[in-house]
Amino acid sequence: MQSLAASVRSGIMENAVFHHVPLKPFKGQEPFLSMIRPNRLPLKFLSSLQPNRLCVADAFDILPLCKDESCDLVICDGPYGVTTNDWDQVGDIQEFNLNLIRIFSQKLKPGGALYLFGKPNCIDFIDYRPYLNLRSKIIWYQPSRLAQGRLNYTNNYDIICYFIKGNKPKTYNLNDIRVAQLVELEHRLRCERVPSVKKGRFGKTKFDDRGKNPGDVWGDIKQLTYKSKELVSREALNTIQKPERLMERLIKASSNEGDLVLDPFAGVGTALAVCKRLGRRFIGIERNPVYAEIAEKRIKLAEKEVKQDLFQYAE
Repeated sequence: MQSLAASVRSGIMENAVFHHVPLKPFKGQEPFLSMIRPNRLPLKFLSSLQPNRLCVADAFDILPLCKDESCDLVICDGPYGVTTNDWDQVGDIQEFNLNLIRIFSQKLKPGGALYLFGKPNCIDFIDYRPYLNLRSKIIWYQPSRLAQGRLNYTNNYDIICYFIKGNKPKTYNLNDIRVAQLVELEHRLRCERVPSVKKGRFGKTKFDDRGKNPGDVWGDIKQLTYKSKELVSREALNTIQKPERLMERLIKASSNEGDLVLDPFAGVGTALAVCKRLGRRFIGIERNPVYAEIAEKRIKLAEKEVKQDLFQYAE
C-alpha cells in the first residue's frame, strides 16, 4: 500500500485541503515537512496545533486539535446567519453559537476571554451559563449604514459578546484601551465632589488624564468603506473584514504579549495580523483558501513591519 506521504505527493488523494497544520508521522512512515490535511484523513493522524499557524480547513475539524485550557483569548467573528452567502448558512444561529461557546469554554484558560460577534439576537434564548460568564454586550454602533427597509428601524449596530471563563478575567488592560474624556474637567470635578458620589460605590473613581474606559457602546471605530486603505477586497467589505482598530482594542484589552489568541473564522486575517504586530501568538482557521492566502500575506507584511520597527529602534 502506498504511504500517506507518497499518496499526497503524487496527488491521488481526493478532496485534499492544504493548510498549515503539520502532520505527525506515525509508525512505519517516513517523516515529511508538508503541512497538509486531506478532508478524509482521520484526525488521530494529526498532531496538536502549534502557535502562529493558519489552517485552511473547517473550524469544527480543527478545533478538537487545540489543547484544552491553552488559549488566553478567542476572537470569534463567524457566521451571523443573516446573509445569503454560503458561509453564513448555519440554520439556527443561537444553537450554532451555543455550540461554539461550549467548545471555547474547553479551550480557554481560567479567566480567559471570548469576544463573539453577531447581530442583536445572536445569543438569545440559549443557556450559556454552564460554560462561560457573559460580562458585557458591546454595541458596535454604525450610524452611517444604509436604510434597510420602510417597515422597520434600520439595524445600526452589531453585538460583540464579551465572555470570560470563571468569575474574574485573567487580563483586562484598561490603560491600553482608554479613550478621550468627553466631559470638561471642571464638570467632572464638580461631580466627584457631590456627597452621594464621594460616599457611593464609585467614590474612589477620579478623573484620569490618560482617558476613560471605552464603555460598552463603541461609535468611535467606523466600519470599513470602499475607500478604506486597509480594505483588501470589496467582497470582504462589511461581512468579512473588520477594522484593525477594532481587533486591536479587543486584543490589547484581554491579552498580553506572548499570550495565545485563537481565531476560528480568520477571514482575511485582520486579527492575526494585529496579533503579529502586538507580539501575541495565534492560531487561525479559515476554510476559504482565497481568503487564507490574503491572510497569510497580511501576516507576513505585519511581521516585516515589526522587524523594520525593531531595526529602527536598534539604530
